[in-house]
Amino acid sequence: QVRLVESGGGLVQAGGSLRLSCEVSGTIFSINVMGWYRQAPGKQRELVAIFTSGGSTNYADSVKGRFTISRDNAKNTVFLQMNSLRPEDTAVYYCHAVISYVSYWGQGTQVTVSS
Repeated sequence: QVRLVESGGGLVQAGGSLRLSCEVSGTIFSINVMGWYRQAPGKQRELVAIFTSGGSTNYADSVKGRFTISRDNAKNTVFLQMNSLRPEDTAVYYCHAVISYVSYWGQGTQVTVSS
């Protein structure tokens, strides 16, 4: 059984930083895609940053230059370093992975940025 477990969310002031982690556990043959989405209250879930199947990275325009996605393949873990946080970054952040062409989601971690 595959599980995605996120950590690192919390409350931070505008301009601050947080680092999210997501560890994938279980029977894993191949991770095709891995990254982060977020959902703010009353809004649709949106892509934040992701490693594509080709190994490149995609970022939402709103986070380019502020957020950095990275990963530790040996530990099946993906990270999201978030700098210069803004109140509009407040959302539940979800880890997402496509493993052996099946889509999985984490339970979400709350990030709140106060002004």
